[in-house]
Amino acid sequence: MHSDTQLFIDGQWRPGHGGEAPVLNPANEETIGSHAVADKADLDDAAAAALHGFTKWRNTSAFERSKLMRRAADLLRERNESVARAMTMEQGKPLAESRMEAAAGADVIDWLAEEGRRAYGRIVPGRATNVSQMVVKEPVGPVAAFSPWNFPINQAVRKISAALASGCSIIIKGPEDTPISCAALVAAFADAGLPPGVLNLVFGDPAAISAYLIPHPAIRKISFTGSTAVGKQLASLAGLHMKRVTMELGGHAPAIVFEDADVDRAVKVLTASKFRNAGQVCVAPTRFIVHESVYPKFVDGFVTAAKAIKVGDGLAEGVTMGPLAHARRLEAMEALTADAVSHGAKVACGGKRVGNRGYFFAPTVLTDVPMGARVMNEEPFGPIAIMSAFSQYDAAISEANRLTYGLAAYAYTKSAKTMADVGRDVESGMVSINHHGLALPELPFGGVKDSGYGSEGGTEALEAYLNPKLITQMT
Repeated sequence: MHSDTQLFIDGQWRPGHGGEAPVLNPANEETIGSHAVADKADLDDAAAAALHGFTKWRNTSAFERSKLMRRAADLLRERNESVARAMTMEQGKPLAESRMEAAAGADVIDWLAEEGRRAYGRIVPGRATNVSQMVVKEPVGPVAAFSPWNFPINQAVRKISAALASGCSIIIKGPEDTPISCAALVAAFADAGLPPGVLNLVFGDPAAISAYLIPHPAIRKISFTGSTAVGKQLASLAGLHMKRVTMELGGHAPAIVFEDADVDRAVKVLTASKFRNAGQVCVAPTRFIVHESVYPKFVDGFVTAAKAIKVGDGLAEGVTMGPLAHARRLEAMEALTADAVSHGAKVACGGKRVGNRGYFFAPTVLTDVPMGARVMNEEPFGPIAIMSAFSQYDAAISEANRLTYGLAAYAYTKSAKTMADVGRDVESGMVSINHHGLALPELPFGGVKDSGYGSEGGTEALEAYLNPKLITQMT
């Protein structure tokens, strides 16, 4: 496989004026393709296209927009196998996970296509009989969206679908590490008949593109998924130009296992969630806060499950965890583990690179990790699980809320009271108890505190792309 991924601007696939950059397979470090690099001229073309695309798309009925979006979803389903194989080759995740991501992407398109038909306004009774008051919702305008490499379809499809369902046009800055599958998503919309300019795709230097597009006068809304540090910079830039912003940023999710939990189930679900996509998941459980009475059983079970994970090329039969996406993540895992050990942490399993070709890192469990270790305070974004014990409810909640992150949190208990208490007391945009029920299209997806603001799921996802307008008249 070799794929030369181009820019998509004003309904046309085209090279970038900035040349090309290579795309690597993280399982073997071989070049499998290239992506076009946009310069300022390309970005100006994309912005101009988004402006005239918006003029046409906003005047297309929600009913017609929905039909076109659903055609795109059907095309994505038909192309699932080829899209999934491309995703595994460029990102590393096992083929089964790639298939699920592409399939889920089609579901997101369908759900938001239908929800866009129900973006209702309201009538407000007037104070006089000859006064009518109507609130309507209008699309905010052209959107600049920045999508990450860990879920090349899942993250981009939420931004694209919410924008299109609302009547907005969009420029998506795709992930340079994983451009092929993101481009395949855009191709599904293009082949479904989306008018030119409504959806545009660019690649290139992330800092340069964001610095140019966010202040651009054509752009009215920003959506970003990525690290908290970068998100704060982009939100500050957007604020200078009064641009509406949705930020889905980093996490460091706590998972509290109480004394009455079904420990076997907790181990099964939490290990699967922790090591999915090699831990490169913003909502992955990371800090495991386990009651002292079940701590030994939970840790033993978790370590056993981690050791049983088959690490390898995501295209190989039986592999359940692929490589990290690029060399930077591998170096980060090695540095975080070494730092924790230097502070006195113990490595219960893993902790090392696997092999010397490809960016493989063993599923890792750390115990006795002191608060001063970097991994206790920085999002690892990789296959590292941190174990600690607690004795009192308040101590568990205090640790869960200790960091400035607040994206996702998990808890396991059989007590209805504890469930209610956790739901109330944990500072997080999403709390999932006794299962992992996040990221469904119909549910809000977003965080609080340094994990960002706004939602990229549920009915809330559309609100950020719509302006309420009051129309009041006297007859």
